[in-house]
Amino acid sequence: MASKKKKKANNTRIAAVAAIIAIVAAGGAGTAIALNNHRPEKAQEPDVSVSERNQTDSGEITALADPVNVSCGAVNGMSARARTLREHYNADYVGWVTVPNTEVDYPIVIGDDNAYYLNHGFDHREYEPGTIFMDFRDKFGYDEADQSDNIILYGHNRADKSMFGSLRTYRQDLDFYHDAPFIELESNYKKYTYVIFALPIADGKATATWRFWDMEEFDNQQAFDDFVANARERSLVDIPVDVKYGDKLVTLSTCYSDADDSRFLVIGRRLRPGESAETFAKAFARD
Repeated sequence: MASKKKKKANNTRIAAVAAIIAIVAAGGAGTAIALNNHRPEKAQEPDVSVSERNQTDSGEITALADPVNVSCGAVNGMSARARTLREHYNADYVGWVTVPNTEVDYPIVIGDDNAYYLNHGFDHREYEPGTIFMDFRDKFGYDEADQSDNIILYGHNRADKSMFGSLRTYRQDLDFYHDAPFIELESNYKKYTYVIFALPIADGKATATWRFWDMEEFDNQQAFDDFVANARERSLVDIPVDVKYGDKLVTLSTCYSDADDSRFLVIGRRLRPGESAETFAKAFARD
């Protein structure tokens, strides 16, 4: 049971976030602070460990993630939400991720490495649940041609289903992908929908033969096809969604088992022009 002091601290943080929501809903003004998207040498996939034994409240980001209270109107290309959050609260804000029918509905940040946001909240204070963050080598800006081929997002597998904890439902109920087949990923400029095509379990160690976390860019079709083939081969279920070279991908990564340092992934490809949720009605229809 949480102590009175801890409860008071949590309540204070939630109240502070409520104030943020009110300001963001009004549509903040000002010039957005630019992010530095570094492209250094490939780094090891971060250790996003299971937090089964250390459950804490996650009210800070849950409150902030209320989509009803946050304005998304565009201002000079950048959404009002992005301008407000980057200008007034965190210049590392790079987008928003939602997986309908799960509890994933969070802001995304990008840091200078893949370690800082493992244990820091959106407000930069130390926070055990961390924040959903994009691989620091990824690009997800206005120019779609310059966006990374595969956006990789990391989040803790929380016991209370916060962060990426609710993604475990896909592996606990192998038919769940019928009910939650899409990922909504919003940049600072535009919202995209991705359809899930693989739910693999992968090795997260540096010695892994399939280093999925080092695959933000595909130099050629062979590299792309190899990634897709590896994802499908390791997938818990076969999902009848076609994927072809040139499709933009997103990979959500969270811990699967501490024992063998494995990861559970949810991988989708961006909807193509002319596609909609209805396009996949047959593929995801239950028998």
